[in-house]
Amino acid sequence: MEVKPLEPLRQFLKGFVESFKQQSTEYIEFELRELENVFALVLMGAFVGIPSPPTTLVIRLMPHMVREIHVMQQRAVNLDDIFAEIAGMFDID
Repeated sequence: MEVKPLEPLRQFLKGFVESFKQQSTEYIEFELRELENVFALVLMGAFVGIPSPPTTLVIRLMPHMVREIHVMQQRAVNLDDIFAEIAGMFDID
């Protein structure tokens, strides 16, 4: 069996790159969730007293917001500390 001298280095670099890819994907997924929440809050803000886009626009978009409304409800139920979650993602103590 032939052992390639650069194989361990290649495996290390491959793992290193995969780690960065996974971490970047987590950041992007987190940002996507937060942007969906902000978008839903902007559209549905009239229900809680926040100035929002015209009501006719909100009514037209509501059928397409079912998923976002469900996500908002789940986030409200499970919300603990958003700043702690962000600090945890960036390894801030």
